[in-house]
Amino acid sequence: MAMTLPLLLISMLLFCVLFFGIGFILNMLLRMTWLMAFIYPIIALLIISDAKFSEYFTNTSDSFSSLGYNIVHLAPADIMILLSGLLGAILSGLTMRILRAKGYRMF
Repeated sequence: MAMTLPLLLISMLLFCVLFFGIGFILNMLLRMTWLMAFIYPIIALLIISDAKFSEYFTNTSDSFSSLGYNIVHLAPADIMILLSGLLGAILSGLTMRILRAKGYRMF
């Protein structure tokens, strides 16, 4: 099934908002500005991969080779959606820095 343009735009917006919100909450709770931006690539690789998390430790070579195959064969729409999630994670860090610079202590 081909992805239509409205579905792509809604998916990109949802991923951006989702990871912005998660990053914002993590930043408020843990006071680590760029935590979500560092964790997001791991989450994205887990989304892309077909292997279970434990297989990366028990069957390392096969799981990483299948991950590499899945990354190479991603559709452009999937790449755009995942990059919008990364943008949301980065924007949450930038928002926190701006709010802290303006004197909001809870952030």
